[in-house]
Amino acid sequence: MRIAMPVTDGKLSAHFGHCQQFAIIDVDADNKEIKGCELVDPPAHEPGVLPRWLAGLHVELIIAAGMGRRAQQLFAEHDIDVVVGAMDNAPQELVLQYLAGQLQTGENICDH
Repeated sequence: MRIAMPVTDGKLSAHFGHCQQFAIIDVDADNKEIKGCELVDPPAHEPGVLPRWLAGLHVELIIAAGMGRRAQQLFAEHDIDVVVGAMDNAPQELVLQYLAGQLQTGENICDH
């Protein structure tokens, strides 16, 4: 499984479309362990670009603090699941919490 997260200054970014980088994390879901992590620079933020780009990287899940409804629909069209409301933390820690079924989520902080 491949998980993506927007990252700014090494932690989950509050602004999905305007993050510094994306953490692309490969996991073994059966063994609940991280196999690798890579930080990649995103393309310019324009409507519809990130869903296509992340689908091209074979991402299956996004963990985000917040994301607009339309963006979530676009990711769904690319068969990418989205979890919103994640708390500010290091990407690897959030992935391990997700794999353990212990990821704490709150409100979707995006209002558009």
